[in-house]
Amino acid sequence: MLHHPYIGMWVTDDNRVRHELLPDNRYDEARGNRESAYQGRYEVTGNHIEYWDDTGFTADGDFVDENTLHHGGMILRRK
Repeated sequence: MLHHPYIGMWVTDDNRVRHELLPDNRYDEARGNRESAYQGRYEVTGNHIEYWDDTGFTADGDFVDENTLHHGGMILRRK
């Protein structure tokens, strides 16, 4: 996944939620002032992403274009 087009930082417009998709299929999510609020692994299939948090929580989302991710009722944009 080293050169996957979705690797990098994704943020909500208010910068409250920040997902960093790492090249080793891990992610680190910050919420507000809480850095590393959630961490886990992810898998991208086409434009769909599945998340498995280290605590057992699961989530998913869809990349609607190269700079926009819809996830859990939120819209995140590439930073």
